[in-house]
Amino acid sequence: MKKYTKEFKQQAVELADSLGSTTEAAKQLGISDGSIHTWRTWQIVDGSRFPLPAKASEAEELKRLRHENAQLKKVNHILKAAAAFFSQDHLK
Repeated sequence: MKKYTKEFKQQAVELADSLGSTTEAAKQLGISDGSIHTWRTWQIVDGSRFPLPAKASEAEELKRLRHENAQLKKVNHILKAAAAFFSQDHLK
């Protein structure tokens, strides 16, 4: 089995997307269209492609962690605003 770099896989999917044909992209690259289909099933997070979790429990954990991360970002924003408010109040 031939191994391809992450960059090659991303470029192959992008080529297929731009051509509108997985088969045509596969022919141009000399690979199977099944490979591109597999690579396309990856998810995109912050501009990078990651394989979808293999197990449902992993998918649930990923969802939970993303929600927790969003909550922590909100709390961090509130704490920064409060710190700025109280530091200005202290200067008076």
